[in-house]
Amino acid sequence: MQELSLISYGNFEESQEWATIQHEIRTAIKLIVWPPGASEFNINPIRHGNGVKPIKNACMAALKDRLGWQLETKIQYATKSPGRVDATKRLNGHLFALEWETGNISSSHRAVNKLVLGLLRGVFLGAALVLPSRRLYTYLTDRIGNYEELEPYFDVWRAVRINEGFLAIFVVEHDAVDSSVSTITKSTDGRALI
Repeated sequence: MQELSLISYGNFEESQEWATIQHEIRTAIKLIVWPPGASEFNINPIRHGNGVKPIKNACMAALKDRLGWQLETKIQYATKSPGRVDATKRLNGHLFALEWETGNISSSHRAVNKLVLGLLRGVFLGAALVLPSRRLYTYLTDRIGNYEELEPYFDVWRAVRINEGFLAIFVVEHDAVDSSVSTITKSTDGRALI
């Protein structure tokens, strides 16, 4: 797993709150295993042969069930709501928001923009986007947004100026490839992956 701080104003990045949230996100990601019962995340190396949503759903289940996050949080901070946030954690009058990318690269841009808008409006004190590496992308649903495809646009979001706020990117990858494991289908229950 790779992490990148994209926006950091104020002292949130050095706070105990961020240390706790960072640990919880890492924990939820590390709990994702395949096949069910395995000790690591193995993926069948069929090009674009594995579903994405069950992987996200496993992380969301871990955040909610084990770590007390709220899922699918409805937030009104624009004239037209930019949609629900995948997961949030309450922080002294603010929220920390997490989005896990399951769509194409356009969806990745919308996810980052949703998080940045929440930072600009002061609703989010911090936010994070989780998306696959290019290496994992090869084995997932075709055209899924991925780090390498989004990275050329980071300077756009780094140019955002706010008094206080933090945005991190988490890049996830499989532990190993194994052609003997079944593919992850779109109908797989995410809880089966933790």
